[in-house]
Amino acid sequence: MKSTTSPKPRQGWSLKDRDPDEIAALMPRWKWFYDCYFRVQTSGWHYVPVEKALFVGSHNGGLAAPDLHMLMYDWFRHFGPERPIYGLMHKGMWQVSPSVAEFATLGGAIRAYPTMAKAAFQSGASVAVFPGGAQDVFRPHHLRDRIYFCDRKGFIKLALQEVVPIIPFISWGAHDTLLVLADCYGLISKLHALGLPWLFDTDPTVFPIYLGLPWGLSLGPLPNFPLPSQIHTQICPPIHFEHYGKQAAKDKDYVQSCYDIVVSEMQLALDQLILKVNGS
Repeated sequence: MKSTTSPKPRQGWSLKDRDPDEIAALMPRWKWFYDCYFRVQTSGWHYVPVEKALFVGSHNGGLAAPDLHMLMYDWFRHFGPERPIYGLMHKGMWQVSPSVAEFATLGGAIRAYPTMAKAAFQSGASVAVFPGGAQDVFRPHHLRDRIYFCDRKGFIKLALQEVVPIIPFISWGAHDTLLVLADCYGLISKLHALGLPWLFDTDPTVFPIYLGLPWGLSLGPLPNFPLPSQIHTQICPPIHFEHYGKQAAKDKDYVQSCYDIVVSEMQLALDQLILKVNGS
């Protein structure tokens, strides 16, 4: 007799929520978007090491983040659903869209806390992080050619503490799946201070004005369906630092220098990818 007990909601606190069977079932759908809708061109997968690593990316296209999803498809296409990679996802997703957040955990999403990232590394898995967060994925279209991490260095400290290389991931094209015109968060936050409540009682940290599906001209970080722009992705060579360990992670100057190295190398790679795509 089957149990009538409802399964516990997946809150991103367990590595066991990841389900290879569910991933395998999604692959045909991802494949259609990959081959037909976004016509993805990718390179650099030979840089992925056998051992665990911290994959650091810059992403575009609003909450749909199609370049992130195409990265996940590529990972499972190359290595199979059984090889885990865990993605750090902002806790706000469980407040704004619990069903979407729970679904993402099936593919390996976990809460963006150091304890969860360290647990993933200790299991032998790799971890993916997008340091720019909402400001990056909703950055205005005129910043589409910039690596935009908002000076967030937690990922550097994580790599130093866990003694893992950083593997940069860059993309070009997803910024045209959602045309972000501007971010009016500064104005909206002032209105909030005057009594305007946040939607879902959650500070969105961004408040974009954008053109895209299904809303047309829209205001705020609403869910969107991406336009069919071609996406180019690239895995870059691993970045190794001179010093690792807890002491290195506590050295602000050293962390800053490591951060500058990662951002400059990713910016150079993105500049070169743009030139390649544009045939220059």
